[in-house]
Amino acid sequence: MAASPSLVAAVLAHSGRLEKEDLGTRIARLSRRVEELRGEVCNMINKKYNEFLPSMQSAEDLVSQVDSLSSNIDLLKSRIENEVTQQLTKPRCSTLYLFYLTCIELFQFDRAIKDYSTALLEKKYVAAARHLEKARSSLKMLESRKGFELKVLKALGTELTVQTQNMLYHLGEEWRQMVLWKLPPSKEISSAETVMQTELHLRTMPLKEDQIAGPPVASVLQAFAVLGELHTRLKLFGQLLLKYILKPLISYPSLRPLLEEQPDTVILHFESAEPNLEHPSPMEVFGKITLVLEVLHKHLLNVSLDECGENDKDSRVGLAEMLGDMVWEEVSGCLIQECLVYSIPANSSKLEQYVEVIKSTEEFEKSLKNMGFLKGDATDLLKYARNVNSHFANKKCQDVIVAARKLMTSEIHNTVKITPDSSVAIPKLPDPGAGDNLKMQKASKILHNELINLENETKLSQQTFSLPTCHISVSVEKLMELAYHTLVEATTSTDQCCIQLFYCVRNIFHLFYDVVPIYHKENLQKLPQLAAIHHNNCMYIAHHLLTLGHQFRYCLTNILYDGAATFVDLVPGFRRLGLECFLAQMRVQKGELLERLSSARNFSNMDNEENYSAAKKAARQVLHQLKRLGKVWQDVLPVNIYCKAMGTLLNTALSEIINRITALEDISAEDADRLHSLCRIMLEEGPLVFTPLLEENKNKKYQEEVPVYVQKWMMFKELMIILQANLQEIVDRWADGKGPLAAEFSPTEVKSLIRALFQNTERRAAALAKIK
Repeated sequence: MAASPSLVAAVLAHSGRLEKEDLGTRIARLSRRVEELRGEVCNMINKKYNEFLPSMQSAEDLVSQVDSLSSNIDLLKSRIENEVTQQLTKPRCSTLYLFYLTCIELFQFDRAIKDYSTALLEKKYVAAARHLEKARSSLKMLESRKGFELKVLKALGTELTVQTQNMLYHLGEEWRQMVLWKLPPSKEISSAETVMQTELHLRTMPLKEDQIAGPPVASVLQAFAVLGELHTRLKLFGQLLLKYILKPLISYPSLRPLLEEQPDTVILHFESAEPNLEHPSPMEVFGKITLVLEVLHKHLLNVSLDECGENDKDSRVGLAEMLGDMVWEEVSGCLIQECLVYSIPANSSKLEQYVEVIKSTEEFEKSLKNMGFLKGDATDLLKYARNVNSHFANKKCQDVIVAARKLMTSEIHNTVKITPDSSVAIPKLPDPGAGDNLKMQKASKILHNELINLENETKLSQQTFSLPTCHISVSVEKLMELAYHTLVEATTSTDQCCIQLFYCVRNIFHLFYDVVPIYHKENLQKLPQLAAIHHNNCMYIAHHLLTLGHQFRYCLTNILYDGAATFVDLVPGFRRLGLECFLAQMRVQKGELLERLSSARNFSNMDNEENYSAAKKAARQVLHQLKRLGKVWQDVLPVNIYCKAMGTLLNTALSEIINRITALEDISAEDADRLHSLCRIMLEEGPLVFTPLLEENKNKKYQEEVPVYVQKWMMFKELMIILQANLQEIVDRWADGKGPLAAEFSPTEVKSLIRALFQNTERRAAALAKIK
């Protein structure tokens, strides 16, 4: 124990005396004093301790009790944890614990069901739905207990299902009284008359004054939300709304919505009026849709619900917004496909009027947002309306391609006569933009240089580059007019639209190249007249393609100005397309001519009547075929093409006759006479197949020019002379290889004919010697 202050002070006070006394005395005295002081201190401490002891004892008792309770709690907690984690090792304790918890959950389930029944009787549907959810939660807790199962759980589940269905039934009855549909008998909407049988009744107040007002719409729908049935119920309503009201109003211009207000009900139904247009205007459709949605918003959908059943502002959603999310995609798609598509102008001059459609679309969506049906920025509907230039170009191109394909698949034989003076009827091209001075200057400079270059040269005929007179299909003439009109449209359009329309015109010609030869393949092969018309069609198109790009070059957008606006690259393909078709028909005709001549029995043994008759018949058939073909191609093909084609075919027949006769090894005098007679028929009637023009007197010119078009004509005439000539006459016409006979026949061919016609004599030998 530490020394007190009084003890220290006493020691210091006697320190002087301690020095004078002896050590033993001093120690004895000091010890006594220490003992005295110790007694005083102990007395003082005992006094204080006696006063503190009762309170100290009380505190220690409290601490002891707390420690005991804490130990008991920890022990209980430990035992509980052991019981839960070791149920298999201690089944009896686990069973008791689970039984305790089960009793609690059963009590809560029972209480929730009773509260639900009370609330349902009072038509407090939201409270009743929440009590059902509490019962469902208790049942789930009971079902989650592992190792302890009650047979009653199945019965409780059945009871909960029954009560839930009972709740949904009551809510459904309430919903049907608020929203009543009267639908047409037919499930398929096939006409406006079918839709007119549709009615939608919305209750606005109790049916009678003495009736208790039913729960508000919000209460019924909130109860559906708590039970997780709101989306299903609203989705069904949205499907009916789409099928029987919204889509018909868009698809049938004659339908008009009518609103009939009664004391307790609002009825929405339809009337039919004569439509002004085949497709309704967007403004008219927007007005009808807005009227329907305003009625629904006022009497049904202007409520805010909590889908999760909790009163959290962040989780609350408007019913109109929910319905809008369900139906807007189909509504906007239908509006685009059935309405806005048809409002796109067909002509660029009407694009300015489309601004009204854009404004009406903006106002329509704004009204829907105000009612809560839409949220966010511009939707696909408004984006579609605003992107009018692109849609105009796409629609224009689509219409052009459809029209072009229709022309390509129409009949070829309906023709029109084309002359060098013919031109495509198109509007006057607009002048290049006034602000594009550079383009104007460049164009003027090019034209000026062209004029200077031609000024001092020999002037060409005005018809030098004109298409010769012929017949082409009416459809092809219209196709070319379509191409010109589309390019004129491009000159007054925006840059993007201009480019699309220009390449649309190129696509027309690519389409012609691919479609026409396949679609009309059979007729082009069988009918020579159609083959000739197709040939002319291709040449007519190629003729215009040469200058088509140049005509519009200075009127199109700058992107196309520098060399891109051209069609010249397509010209060789079209010329080849027409030529190949006509040459294929020529090969067919040649084959038929040769087949007819094959029945002439090689022109041998003409002294035999049967052989002579067969040869004569073959010659007549050849001439008949050529005359018939000449009539078919008459006034269709250009004159020069006609004469070349007929000359080629007649030349084929004459060549075959010449080859057959020169191949004969023995020709009697009678044979020679009859062969000459056959050749005279071909010589006299052959030129008559040249009738390119309808006026007979104008055809004589071309009949006199047969040697120009028939390569073997003079050879054929020399053969006829040989058949009637004597040896000297033949030698004279040979004239040492310088005569007319030598110009057509080789020495070998002449010698072969001499050997076949004349007997082997010295005179024949002398004549043969001179043919070299």
